[in-house]
Amino acid sequence: MIKAFILSFAMVFAGVGTEAVYTVNSEASTINWEGSKIGGKHNGTIAIKTGSLDVKKGKVTGGSFEIDMTSINNTDQEGEWKAKLEGHLKSADFFGVEQFPTAKFEIASAESTGGDKYSVKGKVTIKGITQDIEFPAMIKVDGGKVSATADLTIDRSKFDVRYGSDSFFDNLGDKVISDDIKLSISLVAAK
Repeated sequence: MIKAFILSFAMVFAGVGTEAVYTVNSEASTINWEGSKIGGKHNGTIAIKTGSLDVKKGKVTGGSFEIDMTSINNTDQEGEWKAKLEGHLKSADFFGVEQFPTAKFEIASAESTGGDKYSVKGKVTIKGITQDIEFPAMIKVDGGKVSATADLTIDRSKFDVRYGSDSFFDNLGDKVISDDIKLSISLVAAK
């Protein structure tokens, strides 16, 4: 009994078991996207507007993020073609950023699978439609800082992003645009 009390006291004194909220540094964090079509692909970035991670006992347990959809940026083209693609992606044909300027991701659970590897489950909201998602991530909690990376794919058709999707339209031929959007996420957060 005395040993258990001493161990509990030592754990509290060392900060183990305490909860903390880490704020995402939007400037240091990145989301890269890649979309593909028959015969090509495009890529770019999207900015994180705000975000936080919940940490308990040195492990990430939850969190939420708001993505600035008005920041959709194309990085593989320049000039007129870059502007046209960005404008089209922001239009009602794709993400309708005038009506839906942000997307959201809420972490329901982040379970350690060994070392810095995690299985993350949560909900993504795009264009007002919420879907469940699960993906692997690397998350490192080091003192007052959290760094996380993840590569995942979302199916745009689940969020009513229809343009060029053979999930909604027949006879598109070589005009089909893949429903899959690949995302590569890198987050930095601090207390």
